[in-house]
Order: sequence, then structure tokens, then C-alpha cells
Amino acid sequence: MKASLFRRGMNLWPPFLFTGIHVTEVSDDYRHVRVELRMRPWNRNYVGTHFGGSLFAMTDPFWMLTVMHNLGRDYYVWDRAGAIEFIKPGRGTVTAEFHLDEALLDTLRAATAGGEKYLHWFSNDIVDAQGEVVARVRKQVYLRLKPDARTPKPPAATP
Repeated sequence: MKASLFRRGMNLWPPFLFTGIHVTEVSDDYRHVRVELRMRPWNRNYVGTHFGGSLFAMTDPFWMLTVMHNLGRDYYVWDRAGAIEFIKPGRGTVTAEFHLDEALLDTLRAATAGGEKYLHWFSNDIVDAQGEVVARVRKQVYLRLKPDARTPKPPAATP
């Protein structure tokens, strides 16, 4: 799927459309994504700052999706765990960026080459318009090479 179509589809996805979450950039190779959360009356908490669930939601699918698009159909890729640390109250428009590089993709391929499962923690910050960190998010992604893509093991030698 072209990155531009993917971006538009994500922006029309109801959990994002109705919470003020907007995907502003997806690179053609799916290695860079930028997401904004705009302050709206329906995503404010009781004290007038960004609702924590919306802050987490704006980051939720992107590590899994960027890895999935870069590794291809030969891999199982699932979100396994997540955590968010709130650093300061979020107001106005906040952003999060996701970056994958070839070295990390090589690490993921090597860790799963034999068909073993591999759990990798990704981390990124949500920042406000001044560049100050509002929250720090960690996501654990499960990866495993699908059985059909694994190199067959040589038969055991017989004595």
C-alpha cells in the first residue's frame, strides 16, 4: 500500500478521527512517521490537559506497523506490551515521531533468523510545541519469522 494512502486511511480511522489524532507524515519506505494530537474539548481531561489515553493512542500502532511494512509478510509482528510515563501536562498540539533505520532492521532479522521469537522494546517521546517532553512511551513488539520463510535445518547425520 502506498504510504500516502495509508496515511489518509489512518486519519479516517474512527479511533484517530474522533480523538484529534492526525498522522501528518509517513515516508514512502515507512521508516518515518509523524503524528499529532490536537487539543479538542473531547480529548481533554478533568483539569484541561490532554487525556492520557489519547496520548498513548497516538503512539499505539506505529512501531508494529512500521516494522511490519519493512520486514514484509514473512514475519509475525504483534504489539505485546506498552507503557507510558507522563512527564508534564500536555496542552495544545503535541507530536510523536517514529524512526526505523537499516541497522535496527538488520538486528531484528538476525534475532529471528532461526525462527525464534524476539521481543524488542521501542521508545519515543511525545513533545509539545516548545519541544518539551510531555510523555515517554515504550512499546514491546513481538517478532517471529513465519515457518514457511525459515531456512530448513539439515537432516541429522546418522551413525
